[in-house]
Amino acid sequence: MRIYAIGDIHGHINELNTALSYIDLDDDNTILVFLGDYIHGHDSYAVLDRVMALQEKYGSEKIVTLMGNHEETVDVYGHEISEGDDVVRDAGDDSPYRKWIHSLRKYYKTDKQIFVHAGILEVEEEGEEYLWESGTPDHIFYGKYPPQTGHFYMDIIAGHTDTATISGDPNFHGIFYDGASHYYIDGSVCESGEIPVLMYDTDNKMYYEITPKGMEEVRPYS
Repeated sequence: MRIYAIGDIHGHINELNTALSYIDLDDDNTILVFLGDYIHGHDSYAVLDRVMALQEKYGSEKIVTLMGNHEETVDVYGHEISEGDDVVRDAGDDSPYRKWIHSLRKYYKTDKQIFVHAGILEVEEEGEEYLWESGTPDHIFYGKYPPQTGHFYMDIIAGHTDTATISGDPNFHGIFYDGASHYYIDGSVCESGEIPVLMYDTDNKMYYEITPKGMEEVRPYS
């Protein structure tokens, strides 16, 4: 099985289509997890249409969609879905977009990983690590800051905070791995023009970044 993760699209449909071109979704051994923040960019509705169509075609177990903080503002606080120059095409509370956003998951977990938009409440005390699932408030799932690093009993794959900020290198827009348990994949598409694609191979238990050049093993940032 190959599990792919894409995060923080922010209305960039062309960059999303490029990222999707690296993934064979017709392969039965493939799962794609979207980490949220689909909207609030120049092509927000095109991104929503693309992701919703993929989920309609392949099903919600193969195309897993999580909520980000930008979707939370629409779902919880009633904000508009806006595109460039605040052009609004939202039909209000009954629009299919709002209904879809309301259906988004807070997180997705396997036996090894937690996929989430921003982060979880990581409890360090032995025997209490599992409390994250019942004890993490929504604002942490969607907006945890600063991002956490270090050892946890599961791998955490998140976006939300761009990897240039996490690494301290304004020119770094790839996948940040802390060498322990955290993988951050927000490549600040607005600046870099690219959306990183993370892939986990369940057979060899390795993480890879998928690029136009192929698969590159994800190594700790240095």
